[in-house]
Amino acid sequence: LEAHKEKNNIVAMTGDGVNDAPAIKRADIGIAVNSSSDVTKEAADMILTDNNFKSIVKAVEEGRHIFQNIRKFIKYLLSCNLSEVLTVFIAVISGLGVPLVAVQILWMNLVTDGLPALALSVEPTSQRVMKRKPRNPKESILNKATIFEMLFLGLVMTFITLALFNHYKHDLAYAGTVAFTTLVFLQLFNSLNCRSGVSLFKTKFFGNPKLLIAVIVSFLLQLVVIYSPLRVFLKAVPLTLSDLGTVIAFSFLIIIVSEVYKMLRSMVAQKEC
Repeated sequence: LEAHKEKNNIVAMTGDGVNDAPAIKRADIGIAVNSSSDVTKEAADMILTDNNFKSIVKAVEEGRHIFQNIRKFIKYLLSCNLSEVLTVFIAVISGLGVPLVAVQILWMNLVTDGLPALALSVEPTSQRVMKRKPRNPKESILNKATIFEMLFLGLVMTFITLALFNHYKHDLAYAGTVAFTTLVFLQLFNSLNCRSGVSLFKTKFFGNPKLLIAVIVSFLLQLVVIYSPLRVFLKAVPLTLSDLGTVIAFSFLIIIVSEVYKMLRSMVAQKEC
């Protein structure tokens, strides 16, 4: 055990007797079986209630799955919230005006952000989850790669939103609705990007039906609030069909940009291997 730890290996130790307790306690992951002594169980991090060592592999797989879904959840929410903050901040300091009002930001956070984020948290286990190298136990959920991707996606969504807002700025109320709707659709498309670290087209499109339902429902809710009397409460105005098509087309750019980013990241990783 000590020899492996000196080589910076992650060590798991199993046992059932009292004499195994010190080694189980010293290991990175102490594993006891259900028939173990009480001392061994107290020293262990994991107890196999079925006395089946195959359960260890299943537990590792489930742990990786939960960790990845938490990372996806956080990356999606933070990148979306960052785009909202930057959109308002940059627009104000540059003199473009205020693209979003408080109630619109609240709508995005409660409805359009919330539903896809919850669906991402239950993303099914990837077939590649056990093929990946073990991560450093000291590594944070928000590692450098995740933070960089989060910032990158947030900046891209901000740029697209401000570009459309500036294009329609001759009518601030209309431009504000364009910016509001663009940012909502960008975030919905971004949720599809956050499903996996690999290309979206390499994943099962219907692998997470809850996410697809969440995106469709959020999309329809956004249309309802700009084409129904509810728009009064959100300070919005109805968009023409051609402008709505423009908003959807520009919002889809976040998927294209993300695909290019993932492709370049994969090429760099292959060169480093």
